[in-house]
Amino acid sequence: MTSHSLSRRALLALVASLVLAPAAMAADAWPSKPVRIVVPYAPGGAVDVVTRKMAQKLTEQTGQSFFVENRAGGTGTIGTLQAAKAEPDGYTLLANDTTYSLLPHIFKKLPFDYANDLVPVGAYVFAPMGLAVHAQSRFKDLRGLLAEAKANPGKITYGSGGAGTTPHFASEALGIAAGVKLMHVPFKGAAEATQAVLSNTIDLQIASTTGLMGNVRGGKMRLLAISGDKRLAALPDVPTFREAGVPWNGVLNWTGLWAPKGTPPAVLARLQKEIATAMATPDMKSFAEGMGAEPRQVGSEAFARMLKESTEAWGKVVASTAFERQ
Repeated sequence: MTSHSLSRRALLALVASLVLAPAAMAADAWPSKPVRIVVPYAPGGAVDVVTRKMAQKLTEQTGQSFFVENRAGGTGTIGTLQAAKAEPDGYTLLANDTTYSLLPHIFKKLPFDYANDLVPVGAYVFAPMGLAVHAQSRFKDLRGLLAEAKANPGKITYGSGGAGTTPHFASEALGIAAGVKLMHVPFKGAAEATQAVLSNTIDLQIASTTGLMGNVRGGKMRLLAISGDKRLAALPDVPTFREAGVPWNGVLNWTGLWAPKGTPPAVLARLQKEIATAMATPDMKSFAEGMGAEPRQVGSEAFARMLKESTEAWGKVVASTAFERQ
């Protein structure tokens, strides 16, 4: 072997090490300062509750602070835009739920590139959605509620965190499946809609069980039905929508994290690993199950596929309503 070939190989090895070193260093060093997780909704809703718990676990695991910043408005687009345009260094992340896959059907034009500006990192805490009423509501079961809705179209009111959110379209989809017309009352956030049920301002709310279980367990709300194909172990007496007489499985809600496009792959891999570690802990499992959710998680590839399928499915739901894109 000649000295020339040796020097060439040495040069190639040096170049390779210089190329790979920053990525390796990024993963080893990250996180070296606090990590902001943007929640594009008001405090108190399902995304906020689940994200704060995940932030707590990531803080414990990495020794660095992960904190939630609420940026509500525009059906989640204001906070999402902020995260999408952030420096792709792993120190700004976006948290959202199924509503993210609704965005292309809600807006004629989004302020960010839905398909490319954000990279799906992982999804976790898969929860059914429940139809909740005040604990002292005159509606004792779903059949009774729907019977009154048929007799008085548009008189029974439901709340959501705003037009175009998952609860809004899930409620509309229920109305279509059941052949009834409900009246939508939009609020600034899911927590406000819950307060409206608790104050008897509105009749019902369909929301993720992760956002409802506290009031259900506290005896302030009652669940008349849940989405999915099986009852919750935590609430064995609450039927599914199908069991309650509606030919509809409903929507399964999940929470996930995204990162700005261009975030180092090594950082994304580390974040996926930390999310998986968090979801495997007894603490996170009991948290999810206590919220009536399934404590599983999926990585970026499965998350990307799930997003694509969800986006297509929501397109069909929105098309079946009278909703006009904003």
